[in-house]
Amino acid sequence: MPRFTPLPYNGEPMHLDSQTEQVRAPRPARPRASLHTIGCRLNQAETALLADRLKRDGYQLVEHGEPTDLFVLNSCSVTEDAEKDCRYQIRRTLRRSPHAFVAVTGCYAQTGVEGLRRLSGIDLIVGGQYKMDLPDYLPAPSDLAKQPAPLVLHTNTIERADFVLDGTGACDSTRANLKIQDGCNFMCSFCNIPFARGHERSRQLPDVVREAEALVARGHRELILTGVNIGQYRHGGRSLLDLIKELERVDGVARIRISSIEPTTIPDALLDHMAASAKLCHHLHIPLQSGDDGILQAMHRRYRAGDYASFLQKAASLIPDLCLGTDLMVGFPGEDDRAFANSYRLVANLPLAYFHVFNYSARPGTAAVKLPDVIQPATLSARAKALASLSRAKRLAFYQRFTGQTLPVLFEAREPSGLWTGWTGNYLRVGVRSHRDLRKQIEPVVVTGAMDGLAVGHLSGAGGSA
Repeated sequence: MPRFTPLPYNGEPMHLDSQTEQVRAPRPARPRASLHTIGCRLNQAETALLADRLKRDGYQLVEHGEPTDLFVLNSCSVTEDAEKDCRYQIRRTLRRSPHAFVAVTGCYAQTGVEGLRRLSGIDLIVGGQYKMDLPDYLPAPSDLAKQPAPLVLHTNTIERADFVLDGTGACDSTRANLKIQDGCNFMCSFCNIPFARGHERSRQLPDVVREAEALVARGHRELILTGVNIGQYRHGGRSLLDLIKELERVDGVARIRISSIEPTTIPDALLDHMAASAKLCHHLHIPLQSGDDGILQAMHRRYRAGDYASFLQKAASLIPDLCLGTDLMVGFPGEDDRAFANSYRLVANLPLAYFHVFNYSARPGTAAVKLPDVIQPATLSARAKALASLSRAKRLAFYQRFTGQTLPVLFEAREPSGLWTGWTGNYLRVGVRSHRDLRKQIEPVVVTGAMDGLAVGHLSGAGGSA
């Protein structure tokens, strides 16, 4: 396939912003590239790899919102709001950079390709099969220009084979996302991710270790393992736990954190290892979605509320300082007052430190769109607010448990307030005052107080806040 050959355009006429009438400013010697991610940590990990490739191809990376010659949007389709945000970010970029070449990839590019094809200003649409090869399909940097029709690279199916990834993620944070897995076979009735990302497949273990070593060489102290269903990681007979043990042997890795993981994919051996490991963070984010058995059944979830509760109680008793988080969905069709009360009561009584609350969003092609008893927006909003309030209270209570204790904190940045902030292994965000540059350092901190979303304290031992 030629590097860039526009395909016939069968959508609506393009109507670019009036600013396109302006005389184009001289292009800098190195073309500018802006990348933006909508959605999950997995998307962030993939964007970081694309950014690394564009840097190697000679682009100057600029912040999203700054004038740019190339805009790469890694999109999300998990909710209708995420898709709206994708469209907004394209329009926003073209208002600032009307001549920018716009490339869209990610889940929305896979599931909503026909809608994107009709959207003004897009020059390249790259579906899931071709996502990580996106730079190969760009024009030469000197030839970046708006197109009369977008090039569309899309297949309905995505390869199932285990994979390798080129390069090393260009991450700004001291903590780096590391993609280890993709796809999902669970087919929850509300979720379109199996359609967007295909069947489960895993990254080849030696390639995971290769990028981990490169990330550490760039100064990253913590690796966050990401994927769609990472508990299903399998390569060459090796499991997620086997991969974690391999990564713990990489020189310079201080911490390994597991991102969101399904409850039915966590073996007891993983909990045992977490309790004993000096590097595996005491933090698990385990989606619940609903605390009502009827709703869980309608969602096609693979557990019931009692199973979930028993597992969390076991994990918390085995690892006393464990931070447990979850995802909760409100407004799933048929969620009456009784079902919502069951969810609220369950999470109120569980040893959860926080939860992310999502409104149900009907996704085309999923089983749930055919269900009756749609929840009214006002009811949905009230339930979301009630759970968000409970989450804030539980997070504060979790933070307050550690007042007076000394905790190791990996510092990331100095805030405008003057506080240096970072994270503990068990996911407390901590702030201290110090004249030292603490970025990328792990320092012991005495926690002296807590507020919503932030514990405060001072550096322990000699040096204190100096």
